Amino acid sequence: MKNITYIMFKSIAIISLVAMFFSCTNSKKEVQDFLADKNLPIAVGKNIYHVYKDSGKVTSKLITPLLNDFTNRKEHPYNEFPKGIKIITYENNGKDSTTITGNYALTYNKTKISEIRDNVVIINHSQHSRLETNQLYWDQKEKYFFTEDGFRLTNPTDTINGFGFESKQDLSKWIAKDITGKIETKEESL
Repeated sequence: MKNITYIMFKSIAIISLVAMFFSCTNSKKEVQDFLADKNLPIAVGKNIYHVYKDSGKVTSKLITPLLNDFTNRKEHPYNEFPKGIKIITYENNGKDSTTITGNYALTYNKTKISEIRDNVVIINHSQHSRLETNQLYWDQKEKYFFTEDGFRLTNPTDTINGFGFESKQDLSKWIAKDITGKIETKEESL
């Protein structure tokens, strides 16, 4: 009699468990919409080390301790890096590299524009130049940086401070606004 009761309870438990699994019919879209409504990321990644390649060549590396993926947003899908980000870009077959670091970042997937904040440092290793600011926008399509915040640009010959800065991704061909500092110029003959 004990065995029959035990088998009956076990059978009821298994049938209930199977019914519960088959009753869960939420589609992927329903789950994404639920997460978006609750302002939750669709995925969370920890200790990310991602290598981007183009035609078999490494073009950049992304390193971050935490990635929140909000690409389930309809209007403005984005990725959030709440614990900081480090990006290394490679140009000219890896001979020139630029390192970008910051304590917080957002990357908008549709526009390919990133906002990097808090202790932002960009280093062009081949030209030995360094840009420091508290907020920077990066247009990844155009390979272009810009900020309206205070900045400090240093290279082997100059140190420039100011408010408002634009440049190519490798810190060349820059425009600086409201500047102070020491700048060496070359005199060109007409």
